[in-house]
Amino acid sequence: MQILVADDHKLVRDGLRPFLHELDAQADILDAATLGEAIAMVEKSPNLSLVLLDLMMPGMEGLNGLQQIKAKIPNVPVVIVSGYSTRDHVFAAVQAGAAGFIPKTVSGAAMVNALRLVLSGETYLPSSSFFEDPANQGSLPPAAKSAVVPPPFDKLSRREGEILAQLVEGRTNKEIAIALSLQEITIKVHLRNVYRKIGAANRAQAVRIALQSGWIMPPVIN
Repeated sequence: MQILVADDHKLVRDGLRPFLHELDAQADILDAATLGEAIAMVEKSPNLSLVLLDLMMPGMEGLNGLQQIKAKIPNVPVVIVSGYSTRDHVFAAVQAGAAGFIPKTVSGAAMVNALRLVLSGETYLPSSSFFEDPANQGSLPPAAKSAVVPPPFDKLSRREGEILAQLVEGRTNKEIAIALSLQEITIKVHLRNVYRKIGAANRAQAVRIALQSGWIMPPVIN
């Protein structure tokens, strides 16, 4: 497997390598620090399986860089990995051809889960907890607030939804308990209910069902 990581920060490129090797221990990880370098690497790498692309690196000019790369490799999934993840940015990127959008604030385990989903042919969108809300954008759009939660996730209580969202981000029961100020045994009880309600046999299946459905944790409506 060949994976291209296009990001102008070497620390980010190097930091992603251990997680990408979880996808394939023998993966050939290619580097690019600008759009020009990324395009050159795409042109000379016919066996690419996946591209991770930073929207803010030199030469990108918004989504133009993504479109240029997709034009050259229409059948290779390109995933945006960005430190800036408003709802509008995410959906615009997917409409422009991205196979997913991963905020740089996610855990390594969550990123690996998301990339496995993308490699299986699905599209990954981050949970709503990762969407930024800049002052110039105000609150979430009315459409997002009024969105109907799709079945079977409409069966989940608010707390169960919060725990599932944490699960998708790759957190352990102990980490979820700390984050939500609950006892670990309480997390286990809630998870059993989550599995039953969404038809999952175990933790891994629950994550996959949530990712494949595009489910995101609905915002609290005041």
